[in-house]
Amino acid sequence: MTVKIGSRGRIEVFEDFLSFTVATMGTTRLPQGNILYSSVNEGSFAITVDEPGGILSCVTDTGDNDNVAIHTSPFKAADGGCVMEARFKLAAITTPAVFCGFSELLAADTPVCPIEASGTSATLSSSGATAGLLFDIDCTTDVWYAVCADNSAAATGNLTASIAPVADSFDVVRVEVDPNGTARVYHAKNDTGLQLIATFTEALTTSVILFPVLLCENRSGAANTMEVDYFYAKGYRDWTI
Repeated sequence: MTVKIGSRGRIEVFEDFLSFTVATMGTTRLPQGNILYSSVNEGSFAITVDEPGGILSCVTDTGDNDNVAIHTSPFKAADGGCVMEARFKLAAITTPAVFCGFSELLAADTPVCPIEASGTSATLSSSGATAGLLFDIDCTTDVWYAVCADNSAAATGNLTASIAPVADSFDVVRVEVDPNGTARVYHAKNDTGLQLIATFTEALTTSVILFPVLLCENRSGAANTMEVDYFYAKGYRDWTI
């Protein structure tokens, strides 16, 4: 943890999607309200008006591996830990992969799902630290999994099963990373409170930056719709830079 110099060490972001001014996803990192977004190919955004409280509808483009990534600027766990939480739902669960958590690598123009599951194992899409909750239709058993990996080395228990997603039903995901690299993944459905799914002890390199991200990616040539109720992230300032 860096030595505190000023009085504003904590950084918090909360986006409730009560308004959204853009309709087309960009293929470079762009700002909107309190969040950033980017995508592989351009899908569309819309504010959902038949449900209360502010819900953003994200529709990917139609190609295989087209996606949308909602995120903020990165944090560093060593500065005091970091937390992210999001509430979202999928219109269908037959073709997507979804990741919610922290990723060291998130390209501005070609974001990819940072960790993917195929069969009974998970692999990083590229090297870097990753912790969160993953659903990937390419997995043998179609449920949510707590996942964690660091620089291409999957942590022990990197596929810890939670419950299956339900189409058009909200999930809440919370991911916490401590200053020592320990990561915890929580999951809740509409009718349950947040449940601790997995703890990965000192699994992540604490000196790297971590993007809090919610990403939906196609696993076939068909568009997917993800509706996001809120997005929250918290970290601490690096006083050394």
